[in-house]
Amino acid sequence: MKVAGIQHDIVWEDAAATHARVAPRIAAAAAEGAELVVLTEMFSTGFSMNTEVIAQPVAGPSATFLADQAAEHGVWIAGSISTDPGDGGLAANRFHLVSPDGSTTTYDKIHPFTFAAEDEHYRAGDSFVAQEVAGVRLSLFVCYDLRFADEFWAVGPDTDCFVIVANWPAARSHHWSSLLVARAIENQCYVVAVNRVGFGGAKKSLEYSGDSVIIDPLGRTIAAATPGAEETILADVDPSEVVAVRDRFRFLQDRR
Repeated sequence: MKVAGIQHDIVWEDAAATHARVAPRIAAAAAEGAELVVLTEMFSTGFSMNTEVIAQPVAGPSATFLADQAAEHGVWIAGSISTDPGDGGLAANRFHLVSPDGSTTTYDKIHPFTFAAEDEHYRAGDSFVAQEVAGVRLSLFVCYDLRFADEFWAVGPDTDCFVIVANWPAARSHHWSSLLVARAIENQCYVVAVNRVGFGGAKKSLEYSGDSVIIDPLGRTIAAATPGAEETILADVDPSEVVAVRDRFRFLQDRR
């Protein structure tokens, strides 16, 4: 399966403007043969805690945008959205994986980022989510989840590829890059990790360098975006390679 990761900037708290920004890039990725197109965490608004303004209904504008783009281009599309589930509780940082026929798999971020008070505005998810796309078993994660290896270990044996969307600050980019390689090596599977670029926050004071990558089951980077640039990366994700690596290096069976 050919996967595209779109490393993009976000128009702060302006979903419609960001939709217009990323739509041509989705079209270009599809034209290059991508079957799965991955955007970023809170792809349309940025990592805002202003849920009273940005949280959208379950079938709101950004969810509709993803479904429309998937249908128009015949691809699967992924990205997370600030979502109001409509039950009177906190919003959800909800990962959407949308198929060309409009069916949607969702995952609520298990680990809200307490350092930024995300836990005060967004509920914690309570379950892992997996979805098979074109014969590739995907497990879905969002940004801060990356720091918790046990979560990845729990689903790793049944996963061919981790898909991680993020708004990970440039100040800790070394952590981002190091942990991504570790998750691939530990679990002997692909990692597709897509992070935003630009500056976030009402005062545009928080910098994001992107550092989006696709990593193979041996921990080798097979596609990497230029730090700080809006750019699309593409690579093939092959589940038979996961099988071959796990058969050659039988490390997973030695876990206790």
